Amino acid sequence: MKKTLITGSNGLLGQKLVKLLLDEGVDIVATSRGDNRIDYLATPFEYCELDITDAAQVEEVMHKYRPDVVIHTAAMTNVDQCEHEQEACHELNVAAVGYLVKACEAHQAFLIHLSTDFIFDGEAGPYKEDDEANPISYYGESKREAEQLVQAAQCDWAILRTVLVYGITPGMSRSNIILWVKENLEKGKPLNIVDDQWRTPTLAEDLAMGCYLVAKQKATGIFNISGEEMLTPYDMAMKTADYFQLDASVITKVDASTFSQPAKRPPKTGFVLDKAKKTLGYQPHSFEEGIRILDEQVKTVG
Repeated sequence: MKKTLITGSNGLLGQKLVKLLLDEGVDIVATSRGDNRIDYLATPFEYCELDITDAAQVEEVMHKYRPDVVIHTAAMTNVDQCEHEQEACHELNVAAVGYLVKACEAHQAFLIHLSTDFIFDGEAGPYKEDDEANPISYYGESKREAEQLVQAAQCDWAILRTVLVYGITPGMSRSNIILWVKENLEKGKPLNIVDDQWRTPTLAEDLAMGCYLVAKQKATGIFNISGEEMLTPYDMAMKTADYFQLDASVITKVDASTFSQPAKRPPKTGFVLDKAKKTLGYQPHSFEEGIRILDEQVKTVG
C-alpha cells in the first residue's frame, strides 16, 4: 500500500488506524489539530499539525507529502453540539471536505471519507449502501452534504458509513457505553437505558480494518462498515453486565422520549454488510468479542 495521509489522527479511529497501518508496514502521515497524542507506539511515524478548515493549509500539506491515499476521519460528531453550533459543524463536516476533495483532485489521491448511519431517518433500518438518505438532524444533514461532495469528486473515492463506534486508547478522555455501564454498575447506581433505538455498534478496530481493506484494494464506491448485531442501548448494557458479572437489576428500560435532546435521533438504523463482506472480505467482531477486547485493553493501559 502506498503513502497514506490520515486526518483526525488524534481521535479514536485515527489512533486505531495509525497503529494498524504501521503494523502493516504502510508509510503514513498522521495529521490532526494540536500536538500528536500518539506517543505510545514503538514504530516512529510522520506527524503534521493540520487544520482541515483552512483550505491553504490543506493544499500545503498535500503538496508537501503527496500521499497516494487520504483517509479522512476528522469531523464534528457530537450530534447535539452540531444542532447548536451549525456554522462550526458546516465548516468542519462540509467545507473542509470540499477542501480535501479539491486537494485530492489536484494530486490524484484516493480519498476515503468516513460517514454515518445518521444520514438516514431510521424508519427502515437496517440499511444497504444504495438506500436513500433522509437525515433528521443537522449532523446527519452535514454528513449527507459531505457525501455529495465526495461523490462528485474528479478523483478515486470511497465512502465508508459506520454506526456507533466504541473503543479505547491510552490517555483517551472519552468514555463509551461499555465502560460507562460497567463503572455505574460497580457503584450500584441505578441506570435508565433506552430500549427503542436500534443500532449495529462498531468496534473501532473493525472500522480501522475496513478503512485498511478499502485502501489496500483501492475499492471505490460506498461501503457499510459496522458491527453485525442489531442492538438497543439496553441490549448493550445487559451484555456488558453479563460479561463483567455485575448486578443488572438496577438497569431500567426506558424509551427515548424520557430524555430531552436538542437533536433528533433515528429510531432504527444499522447496516446490511453483505457488500463489504463479499467485496472486501470484511468480518466484524461480535459485540461480546468487542467487550472482551476492550476489557483486555483497559487492563493493559491501566
